[in-house]
Amino acid sequence: MPSAACDMLLDDIEDIVSQEDSKPQDRHFSRKHVVPKVRRRNTQTYLQEENSPPSDSTIPGIQKIWIRTWGCSHNNSDGEYMAGQLAAYGYKITENPSEADLWLLNSCTVKNPAEDHFRNSIKKAQEENKKVVLAGCVPQAQPRQDYLKGLSIIGVQQIDRVVEVVEETIKGHSVRLLGQKKDNGKRLGGARLDLPKIRKNPLIEIISINTGCLNACTYCKTKHARGNLASYPIDELVDRAKQSFQEGVCEIWLTSEDTGAYGRDIGTDLPTLLWKLVEVIPEGAMLRLGMTNPPYILEHLEEMAKILNHPRVYAFLHIPVQTASDSVLMEMKREYCVADFKRVVDFLKEKVPGITIATDIICGFPGETDQDFQETVKLVEEYKFPSLFINQFYPRPGTPAAKMEQVPAQVKKQRTKDLSQIFHSYNPYDHKIGEKQQVLVTEESFDSKFYVAHNRFYEQVLVPKNPSFMGKMVEVDIYESGKHFMKGQPVSDAKVYTPSISKPLAKGQVSGLTKEFRNTLGIHPNLMSHSHAATPRDSALPQDCAWRAAVGLALVALLFAFFAKVYN
Repeated sequence: MPSAACDMLLDDIEDIVSQEDSKPQDRHFSRKHVVPKVRRRNTQTYLQEENSPPSDSTIPGIQKIWIRTWGCSHNNSDGEYMAGQLAAYGYKITENPSEADLWLLNSCTVKNPAEDHFRNSIKKAQEENKKVVLAGCVPQAQPRQDYLKGLSIIGVQQIDRVVEVVEETIKGHSVRLLGQKKDNGKRLGGARLDLPKIRKNPLIEIISINTGCLNACTYCKTKHARGNLASYPIDELVDRAKQSFQEGVCEIWLTSEDTGAYGRDIGTDLPTLLWKLVEVIPEGAMLRLGMTNPPYILEHLEEMAKILNHPRVYAFLHIPVQTASDSVLMEMKREYCVADFKRVVDFLKEKVPGITIATDIICGFPGETDQDFQETVKLVEEYKFPSLFINQFYPRPGTPAAKMEQVPAQVKKQRTKDLSQIFHSYNPYDHKIGEKQQVLVTEESFDSKFYVAHNRFYEQVLVPKNPSFMGKMVEVDIYESGKHFMKGQPVSDAKVYTPSISKPLAKGQVSGLTKEFRNTLGIHPNLMSHSHAATPRDSALPQDCAWRAAVGLALVALLFAFFAKVYN
């Protein structure tokens, strides 16, 4: 069942209490002639119950919250920011959905399967009688869908108010915040970058440099949610990077719906930002660039090649082509032709030797003929992309492509299968066996048998699970390769290089608790230093609340004693 019983949704949290409603003090003074009657009770039991609120208590700030995120790295960054704010306020972020009081579901609208998972999670939450808050691109793009009725929604640009939305949802209200952030009428990039966050990986900071894009691709639903391009100022992005390195991060990912378009709305560009960021990257730390569409990289090929050759920047770039048919590209409104894509790739491969180019392909876009598809096959066979994301076309509701004549489902599936077979027919890393490589170790493999590292070209290298390697640069000998990885053995006399940065935060620890944010929450500076930020289990806010609760209970006890003496 939905978390709110009323059918009519409130436009904003501020609408819950109107000016006409009586205030608590008004109700108190209207009862000044009422004589309280004392009811005898077991005081010890009463105090014990007051000190330990029941698990289903509606007092905000004590509940457990499970956060699930689908989709891109931008969505993951939003999820980290929401987790950080909730943890700083006192909520416990749990990885166990069954023990959570509230589920925060952060959705992706790119493909049908992602939305299906989101919808199924909502249904499961309702079946398990969990409170639910919805976030991400699905409710932002289509908030009036039937399965979203009666549920609280927080928009992609409103994540800085997640605590308010969660609080009201815990109380049983249904609220929706879907507005756009503006400054003097100009659309902003989104929530502030200096908000608290809990990094999924304490070694990796994801920074969204802008939101939205300049294109109007006919298949894209994300545009409906993220809107037009809005970039963050360079100084704010540089400050966020500096803070991340001070908290032990050794790898930064830049993300957005189109990083190549960065700055066009604020009078700057991507290379200008990247040169500023490179200045603050410590030795041993690395910067990874996000996805950029071909039109916006064409203007900056020379500068981008110089940046990608920098020793602290991965020689890696994600450039989606989607199809090798110009006629299909035109129907997609991609604003480039196949020759443009090839020009970008050929130039970068020449100027940045060994660069990794990742790309995306959509199989079965409306109107795609067998000849169109064969052109795409030839492109993959020619370039042998080491990283290739193959997607079957899904018509997304409300997009122009959904109204076009569709390719039969069986044909789409077969083309996806055929292209996948071609992709798996070559091994891009076999020639690297025997090489010595410097790799940065940042995480554990899915099977927990290895640590995962990346070399200069952001190629995945599996290394032995030596705890001293984590977050460090290690020199390895490549002795084995697979389709998506290589395996490396540390050389016998190799020195493990520690980046010149601070010790990483503990997993689950809150990052970026600024003085301003602490003041907002009423946290005294002496209770929490910058180097000992609050965690979901150890937050200064609950300590402060506990102190106030203890004082309140003492006053209650004195009142009961007074009235008991009067009436006895």
